[in-house]
Amino acid sequence: MIEPDHPDLSIGQQCKLLSIARSSFYYTPKGESEQNLALMRQIDEQFLETPFFGVRQMTWHLRNDGHLVNEKRIRRLMRLMGLMPIYQKPNTSRPAKGHRTYPYLLRGLRVERPNQVWCSDITYRKRPIATAVACP
Repeated sequence: MIEPDHPDLSIGQQCKLLSIARSSFYYTPKGESEQNLALMRQIDEQFLETPFFGVRQMTWHLRNDGHLVNEKRIRRLMRLMGLMPIYQKPNTSRPAKGHRTYPYLLRGLRVERPNQVWCSDITYRKRPIATAVACP
């Protein structure tokens, strides 16, 4: 986008036209330190063994191994690595949108004698069929 060897426009003028700071053009990212890379390798190895470890448990594990780390650092590194622990999310028993609710076929029927109502499980079928049958 910015051409340093442009004959007519200086770098400052090009940056001004693009609405970016001139320091952004000269900035080069440093990357991670060797210590952080070693921590990331250890986090990755532990996460493969225990994918349910979150930031707190991972911090506790690394402290037990002798590393002086805090939760903020481990949270940043795990986010950088894209690691998300496996845990039960809230509202897992709620049906999805568009999920069809089938009517209760025995509503209003008084069951007064044996063998009046039968039930069977047909969950293996592709199309749902009524699971309750009322006998006359």
